[in-house]
Amino acid sequence: MSKRHPVDIDDQALIERCRRGDAAAFEPLVERYRERVWRLAYNYLRDREEARDAAQEAFVRAWQALPSFRGQSAFYTWLFRIAMNVATDRARQRAARRRAFGSEQVPEEEWKRVMVDPQAPPDDLAAKAEQRARIRQALDTLPEHHRAIIMLSDLQGLSYREIAEVLDIPMGTVMSRLHNARKRLRRVLGPLLLLLLALVLLMPAVAAAQTMVRFSAQVLIAADGPGGGESIPADLEYLVPRLRQTLRYRDYTLVNRYRGQAPVGGSQRFSVPGDRQLEITPESASPVRLRVRLVRGGVAEVNTSIQAAPGAPAVIGGPRHGGGVLIIVVSPSP
Repeated sequence: MSKRHPVDIDDQALIERCRRGDAAAFEPLVERYRERVWRLAYNYLRDREEARDAAQEAFVRAWQALPSFRGQSAFYTWLFRIAMNVATDRARQRAARRRAFGSEQVPEEEWKRVMVDPQAPPDDLAAKAEQRARIRQALDTLPEHHRAIIMLSDLQGLSYREIAEVLDIPMGTVMSRLHNARKRLRRVLGPLLLLLLALVLLMPAVAAAQTMVRFSAQVLIAADGPGGGESIPADLEYLVPRLRQTLRYRDYTLVNRYRGQAPVGGSQRFSVPGDRQLEITPESASPVRLRVRLVRGGVAEVNTSIQAAPGAPAVIGGPRHGGGVLIIVVSPSP
């Protein structure tokens, strides 16, 4: 019997729709694997923004290469292979730039921001920071093929078979490399290796996922004639002069108003005129960063990341609608 298992039937149905030209069918695949692909890229790059860009590039490459996917392995293992290649290329490019400019990598400040426990004594915080530094340094000492094995097994939870599919190597080689990689790390980190890897390296993603962000969104229509919606509410009137100066439209009317909340990394969607979906995804809670997407027919007409504060909303110009354009005003709620 083949050592490779066929692609998951749900994934296969979506893939077949994509091959028939249904671009909207790719979006559920992105939603299903976005967090795991981002986490994989993050463990290579240790930078949230760069990991997000790498994950997006991986999905673009997967979409472009989808006609070549034969279904001999699970879709997500094929996708992970693409994501690892993208993250590895970016890490090498970043290292080459640092060598060219004589600079050194600065540890990501987000380790401290996300991991700090305000109730913990200073001595405990210092000890945890030292443990994280030890783990990062230990991983950096591993050859690339050993580091990849640790990430896929102990951080992503893949089985030997799945790792073999991702790396396109025999299962026996996976077992041998994983044994040797853990042995090397254990010499440095001691018997708490696996517990520390799970709790410390994955903590940024887990801690962020438990943080809820509340937000509001208003959808306006900018036009040179009446937009057919409600008048601008008092709390947005101060924006009108700036909008007129920037967009050159005279009239602004409110079409929809929403309030919502989602965990960091999660999303919430709202219906928008023109058979569109407004998707808001909190990317961080302090400061608040929100990914805003306006999707129509599987195509993102707006895709941007904004940083905002209560009382200081972000104003995003949208696509044409009717005789004007849609304007999206997004603000985090206290």
